[in-house]
Amino acid sequence: MNKHTLFTVASFLFCTQVSGDTPDGIYHKGWIDFNKNGKMDLYENPKAPLEERVQDLLSQMTLEEKSCQMATLYGSGRVLKDALPQDNWKTEVWKDGIGNIDEEHNGLGTFKSEYSFPYTKHVDAKHAIQRWFVEETRLGIPVDFTNEGIRGLCHDRATYFPAQCGQGATWNKELIARIGEVEAKEAVALGYTNIYSPILDIAQDPRWGRCVETYGEDPYLVGELGKQMITSLQKHNLVATPKHFAVYSIPVGGRDGKTRTDPHVAPREMRTLYIEPFRMAFQEAGALGVMSSYNDYDGEPITGSYHFLTEILRQEWGFKGYVVSDSEAVEFISSKHKVANTYEDGIAQAVNAGLNIRTHFTPPADFILPLRKAVADGKISQETLDKRVAEILRVKFWLGLFDNPYRGNGKQAEQIVHSKEHQAVSLEAARQSLVLLKILFPTRRIAH
Repeated sequence: MNKHTLFTVASFLFCTQVSGDTPDGIYHKGWIDFNKNGKMDLYENPKAPLEERVQDLLSQMTLEEKSCQMATLYGSGRVLKDALPQDNWKTEVWKDGIGNIDEEHNGLGTFKSEYSFPYTKHVDAKHAIQRWFVEETRLGIPVDFTNEGIRGLCHDRATYFPAQCGQGATWNKELIARIGEVEAKEAVALGYTNIYSPILDIAQDPRWGRCVETYGEDPYLVGELGKQMITSLQKHNLVATPKHFAVYSIPVGGRDGKTRTDPHVAPREMRTLYIEPFRMAFQEAGALGVMSSYNDYDGEPITGSYHFLTEILRQEWGFKGYVVSDSEAVEFISSKHKVANTYEDGIAQAVNAGLNIRTHFTPPADFILPLRKAVADGKISQETLDKRVAEILRVKFWLGLFDNPYRGNGKQAEQIVHSKEHQAVSLEAARQSLVLLKILFPTRRIAH
């Protein structure tokens, strides 16, 4: 596990609007008293083995705290309406923690550039939110700050690159690695910890509207370029979350919406074409995240499929990270695919299949409360719940969030983000992405 330097002076002294007083004595030399009991628990000990820390923390968690780790809170005013922590957070469902916060203050949503730029203000806001979860929740479990990143980091005035189809057209693994380096450095400086990238779908039907977001049609090319991106991100102690697993990019007629069911793909094509880039991502590059798609395969929703999320992903490929759903994938199990009678049954199917965190543009309570009921009703066993939460916690310990939860450096970001060096990489990628077509067949002279 990569080690972070424990808390720069800035980590302690930044001034932000945090409700409540800072708990006395939780910050110690070399460790943090996350559960505020006045002693160093095993999960608070940076020198303890990772798995022992995971199990110690898990043993202290209630059902409420476990279920909160299994949900996303969308930021930037989309679901989380407050820019900074407020007193009413003590009555919200995330008073018991949250798994991740997505796209927080990246320049999208209600607040636009108010907290995304200047970068020092952005990092201070992130630290204020993280400080609330560390100091105001019972166990102090830090948040995983996620963000999109398929053509550069999705952040206000970050360095952007050609779409993935343009990157794929370069056929240049070293260039993709450099793009990943730029994205990683900017993400680290801005306090993100998990990047939803790369897209590893292959594009074989030009009618499909998202072909532009893929590296291309060839699974070997897609896999090799994807490995470069994943490696570049994760060597900077970020989680790479490739998407959309699985068989997502071949909807019937190339259309989305209600036709997003029953892709006409034979089992051999499914294996050798559509999921091969994902195998490479996990077995060869060690990606620690993956996004499950909202389509089905052979009548079974991927997000509710034990075969895809456990048998293939974890048992066959050895995936060690956590699975986050694409937006509304859990809801579709009952509402679109209709393989579950109720939403609660759909949640149970997803969690039992291997899903760790639900993501959607609705309040996390919409998922957390029926999840708790599914556990109480016996639809999800305590053993399965603990397994799913442990898989999330392992990633958070790997990230070093229990050693330094306050990631990002505003002053550093001002020097790094969209720097001249990074702009040069973007320009080179744009140049190499250009493709010229040449007519190879001879022209015929027209007789007069």
